[in-house]
Amino acid sequence: MKLRRQMKILEVVRDRHVETQHQLTEALREDGIEVTQATVSRDIKDLRLVKVPGDNGRYRYAVPEDPASVNRLERLRRYLQDSLVNMDVAENLVVVRTLPGTANAVASGIDGLNWPEVVGTLAGDDTILVVARDKVQAPGLLARLRELGR
Repeated sequence: MKLRRQMKILEVVRDRHVETQHQLTEALREDGIEVTQATVSRDIKDLRLVKVPGDNGRYRYAVPEDPASVNRLERLRRYLQDSLVNMDVAENLVVVRTLPGTANAVASGIDGLNWPEVVGTLAGDDTILVVARDKVQAPGLLARLRELGR
């Protein structure tokens, strides 16, 4: 049952624009698979699904393009959880404050993910300037980084 459910999750995520666990749960139920949101949450983690920006500027679930990107994402998550002090946004810039000596590692982690909304980063000792493509995408980028830092 788990294998069938997870195969269906991959199919749904590839074929539809799914933004939330609730939407994914409902899509599975429509296809005859009764499941709880807690189970879907575990499946998302098992399948290593990621959130990517959609055409409408909102984030949706997706299958990672390559396994290495999952490792880079997890590494950035650990860096942020271990060293994040604060973040804020100004126009198209996201300012990330870290513990002293950790900004370069975090900036490298952000750069390594090749997120389409990120033009690049500039890091000092404890501060990173993340340049978003435009001021519309910057708040979403800030939210994405905050989520990783939790």
